[in-house]
Amino acid sequence: MATKVYTKLKIIEHEHSLRLRPHEHTSYITLFIVVFLAGILLVGISISSYVSAAPPGPASGSVGLTGIMPAVPPKVAATIDVPNDQQRFNFSPIKVSGTCPVGTIVEIFKNNIFAGSTQCNSGGTYSLDVDLLYSQNILTAQVFDELNQAGPISKPVTVFYDASLPLAANLAFLNFGGGQLLLISDAVYRGSFPNDTMSVPLSILGGVAPFAVNIQWGDSSNKVIPRSDNSVFNATHVYKKPGIYKITFQATDAQQQSAFLSVAAIINGQPAGLSSTGNSTSSKTEVTNKLLVLWPLYAIIVTMVISFWVGEKHEKHVLSKKALEDQKPTLGVTPHPSV
Repeated sequence: MATKVYTKLKIIEHEHSLRLRPHEHTSYITLFIVVFLAGILLVGISISSYVSAAPPGPASGSVGLTGIMPAVPPKVAATIDVPNDQQRFNFSPIKVSGTCPVGTIVEIFKNNIFAGSTQCNSGGTYSLDVDLLYSQNILTAQVFDELNQAGPISKPVTVFYDASLPLAANLAFLNFGGGQLLLISDAVYRGSFPNDTMSVPLSILGGVAPFAVNIQWGDSSNKVIPRSDNSVFNATHVYKKPGIYKITFQATDAQQQSAFLSVAAIINGQPAGLSSTGNSTSSKTEVTNKLLVLWPLYAIIVTMVISFWVGEKHEKHVLSKKALEDQKPTLGVTPHPSV
C-alpha cells in the first residue's frame, strides 16, 4: 500500500492587491492614556463643584454647634487728630477724624456719652460727624474688633461749643425736661444678616416735644419717625445686601433744635461686589447639569474603547488559530492499483 502526501499550498497576497488584512496598528496605549487623563479631569471638576457647593443643613436628630474663636483684643488705640485740643466752635455737628487699626470699629464719646461709630478704612483712618454738647466737650475714641472686644482709649481732646443766645441762655447741662436736644444710643455698631430685621435702640434727651427723627440707612432708603415723648424706642430696618453701612439719625423738636448721631451697621455675608447669591447658585447648577451629561458620555467612551480592544484581541486569536490550522499538512490514502 502506497501512501501519498498532499500538501496544501498558501499564497500570500501582495501588499497592494487591495485585499483586506487584519487591523494591527491601533495605538491602544495612547488611547488609554487619553481616556485616563479625561477621567482625572472629570473627577477634578466634580470634586471642585462639590466643595464649592453650600453644605447642607444638619440632618434630623443631629446637633449643631456655633461658637466664637478667641482672639487678642486690639492693642493700638485710635487717635483724634481733628479737631485740635482747646478748639472752639459755634456750630454743631463737627468733623472728628484720626488714625485707627485697620478693620476695627471706632467709637467716639463726648463727656463719656456715646457720640457715634464708624469703620476704620483700609488706609488706617476714620472720619465721623459728631454732635457737640453746649460748652465743654471732652472727646475720646475707642476701637472695637469684630468680636466686640474693646481696645485702648485714645488721648482725650477738649473742645468747646459756644452756642449763640438764646439757645445757650439759662440752660442747665443735660436738663432732660428741656434745654439742649440729644440723641443717645447704646450701640457701638449694629450687626445683622441680609433680609433680617435690624434694630437700633434710641433715646431722645432734652428738647421740647413733639419730635421727628429722620433716619438715613445708608442704602439709599430714608425714614421719618414721629415721637410724642422722650421714651426709648427702636428704629428697625431690613438690608437686602451684605456690607457696611453708615446710619445717620437726625432729630428735631418743637423749637427747631436738632441732634445728630451716626452708627455703623455691619450686614454679614459675601460682599455684593464680589458675587451675588443668585449668580453663584446659577453657576453651580450649570456645572452640575454639564457633569450629568459628561459622566455618562465618558462611561460610553470607556466601554467602546475596551470593547474594540477585546474584539481585536479576539480577532487576532481567531486568525492565529486559523493560520496554524492552514499550515498543517494534509495526509491522504489512495488504494494500490493492483488491489
